[in-house]
Amino acid sequence: MVAGDEGPVRVDSWIWSVRLTKTRSLAATACRAGHVKVNGERAKPAQPLKTGDEVRLFHAGRERVVVVSRLVRKRVGAPVAVECYVDNSPPEPPREVLAAVGVRDRGAGRPTKRERREMEQLRGRP
Repeated sequence: MVAGDEGPVRVDSWIWSVRLTKTRSLAATACRAGHVKVNGERAKPAQPLKTGDEVRLFHAGRERVVVVSRLVRKRVGAPVAVECYVDNSPPEPPREVLAAVGVRDRGAGRPTKRERREMEQLRGRP
């Protein structure tokens, strides 16, 4: 069930196996969209991984930075999956920061220029 260092593993398969994405097709789609980088380079879904590679994944509005410590070919349980990588991800932003985004009423139409400027000011953008 768990492979040692028998050979390389596809990056999309490994991301799915260690439960960084919910499905393998989501992992492959993230690779094709350029949201996965291995050692700083964009990764294709079939790119082989080795122990010690750094994988950066932007998924679900968050960047995950992990270093491969063990290769797995099949999906494993959560306790085993955590042992397969070293998580160097930045901490999640607090909920208050995420909740600061304004929500418009349904049917209110497009924001006016003044409303758009106020929304950008709330988000902290110039």
